[in-house]
Amino acid sequence: MDPSAMNNPELLNFINQEKERAMVNEMVGKLTNVCWDKCITSTPGSKFSSSESACLTNCARRYLDMSMIIMKRFQGMQ
Repeated sequence: MDPSAMNNPELLNFINQEKERAMVNEMVGKLTNVCWDKCITSTPGSKFSSSESACLTNCARRYLDMSMIIMKRFQGMQ
């Protein structure tokens, strides 16, 4: 990459947006894997049972809450 391109604000903004998008996609993938493994214990049918749905909701909320706490801690360290 041309070194002068790294001074382009539009390019830097685009790169930062893509990094954020990649982080969100990674978080969604991890959340899906963790909560699916924890909450779906049998072969799923055409829709989730009420207990599976509640478990998935609670798991996702806890995962996101912990992710926010961790991010805030890391930001505080910088």
